[in-house]
Amino acid sequence: RMDQAFLLVLNELPAPGLRLAARSSSCHQCLYQILAFVPPSNESLRKPGTASVMVDTQHPLTLLLNSSVGDRELCKIQYHFGEFGNYSLVVKTLSTSTQNVSCDLLINEGPINSYLPILFAFLVYMGILAILIVGRLLMKIDPVRNWVYKKLNPRATDRMINSELGSPNTTDSVNCDPTPHSWSTASRKRLHSLDTFRGLSLVIMVFVNYGGGKYWFFKHESWNGKLHFPSALFSRFVFIMGTSIALSLGSVMRWGSSKWKVLRKILWRSFVLILLGIIVVNPNYCLGPLSWDNLRIPGVLQRLGFTYLVVASLELLFTRADSGTWEGPFPALQDILPYWPQWIFILMLEVVWLCLTFLLPVPDCPRGYLGPGGIGDFGNYPNCTGGAAGYIDRLLLGEKHMYQHPSSGVIYQTTMPYDPEGILGTINSIVMAFLGLQAGKITLFYKDQHKQIMSRFAIWGIVMGIISAVLTKCSKEEGFIPINKNLWSISYVTTTSCFAFILLLLIYYLVDVKKLWSGAPFLYPGMNSILVYIGHQVFANYFPFKWKMQDSQSHAEHLTQNLTATTLWVIISYILYRRRIFWKI
Repeated sequence: RMDQAFLLVLNELPAPGLRLAARSSSCHQCLYQILAFVPPSNESLRKPGTASVMVDTQHPLTLLLNSSVGDRELCKIQYHFGEFGNYSLVVKTLSTSTQNVSCDLLINEGPINSYLPILFAFLVYMGILAILIVGRLLMKIDPVRNWVYKKLNPRATDRMINSELGSPNTTDSVNCDPTPHSWSTASRKRLHSLDTFRGLSLVIMVFVNYGGGKYWFFKHESWNGKLHFPSALFSRFVFIMGTSIALSLGSVMRWGSSKWKVLRKILWRSFVLILLGIIVVNPNYCLGPLSWDNLRIPGVLQRLGFTYLVVASLELLFTRADSGTWEGPFPALQDILPYWPQWIFILMLEVVWLCLTFLLPVPDCPRGYLGPGGIGDFGNYPNCTGGAAGYIDRLLLGEKHMYQHPSSGVIYQTTMPYDPEGILGTINSIVMAFLGLQAGKITLFYKDQHKQIMSRFAIWGIVMGIISAVLTKCSKEEGFIPINKNLWSISYVTTTSCFAFILLLLIYYLVDVKKLWSGAPFLYPGMNSILVYIGHQVFANYFPFKWKMQDSQSHAEHLTQNLTATTLWVIISYILYRRRIFWKI
């Protein structure tokens, strides 16, 4: 199967037999897991004892061979097996006069290169991009552009040619260009970098949710660790939501809307997001009709809705219709100091998270436990998955209303349900959105001052990176608070915020400052994000987004299907963009 290799163990030692165990390098402080018992060799027939097992190829493994009697360690091997490879492990004594044991790993059949489909897909998309760039350059040549317009819209072209002045009037230009003048004027005022940032995160999220070609690095980290693609996606979505809050509320208040009217809109939008998450996105209707008995209460849209409610209400409370220059001390901090009550509120929320995480007593678990439970921490706390975060969810929501298959279940073999969108982690998602809100305030206070905006994005990115380095000690497991997407730890928030500020800086420079990039194709799903997210969830199991594969154990087929489905949603969002159809809540 995918992510597996075949291992044949040949035991040439006499009785007793051997016990083969393994431990993944990605499993921190884990117990060895027994893979097989290898019988002793048959001396009369001179035939070795054999046992065959399937081993994981996602991460390097440590193989441990012990004697089945006395548990004496015979040998230990660290090796990264290749996918679909065929291996033999030969165990024998070096000589009859000594008891030294040798363990030789042989490759019977080499593994396949499972990354070639990724390279091929990359080349295909680069080819499409090259064709589009060449086409755009050709369209700048007048004869080519006129010929294309004539083929696509001959009547409008004839009117242009036959007009007295030899150039189209306003009506003709509208016919030649599918985008009206008023629409282009409005779109110029919009920061396309924000839509591009949102769309980029959304497109990758759709690809990952569809399976990511079944590659392990397109899946969430089991517990603590590096920020894979999926681990940073949702946080960037939360970040840019906070940025949009600052811009939209500032615009609404400048138009003279009352705060009560805006508050009602905030409450309605939050309610709709939460309701869509509970009723439309979360349930698996293939398992039967919607039932409260096993309905998952937390979720992505639920967290987005509640986070939006808190951050938007907080901003509405202290926003000003006039975003003029700060006349108090320290004018360089005019995007921070006027909102000191907001910062106090956010810091108090973070204190609550820290107190609950590290001080709340959890039955049968050490106080302040942040581990995955299961076989982690040498199996001492198997039912403590998530520590206080998991305990609060199980206590307030009930185990049946939580996510039943957390990412820690594969590597750490956890049996307790754990929800990565749980109650305690929502506190830090609010902090994440608030940092995004800060990015929005920067663009408001320093409007059209590109150097000021970019320098502040860079400073915030550096500050967040320094805080992350302190919290994690630049270590995966040994920091004060490790980076953990499942827990939404504060170090995860500061780290992803660091990358979000830097990424927004780059996109802002390319799209809105230098205009070297229009933001396409990510701009289009970014302007219809709710529709694309809900649509890709609802239609995930329907053609043409999914079909029956000839070989379900092929990365190439999974990658083709997942990229096709993702590309279709980009095309759908482009068509909606051209028709000016935008689903807003």
